Amino acid sequence: MKFINYLQSISGVSIFPLIGLLLFVTFFVGVAFYVYGADKKSWQQKSNLPLEN
Repeated sequence: MKFINYLQSISGVSIFPLIGLLLFVTFFVGVAFYVYGADKKSWQQKSNLPLEN
């Protein structure tokens, strides 16, 4: 029996791709807001952290 046959036998399996897509989009939008909303000075400070010694 092939893997696709196992998935077809599970009731409600079609909702999982939609849930995964919604989680990905939510995470991506959240990261985009974080990046564009952050202060430029804080990004400059974070980028210099590896060079400080």
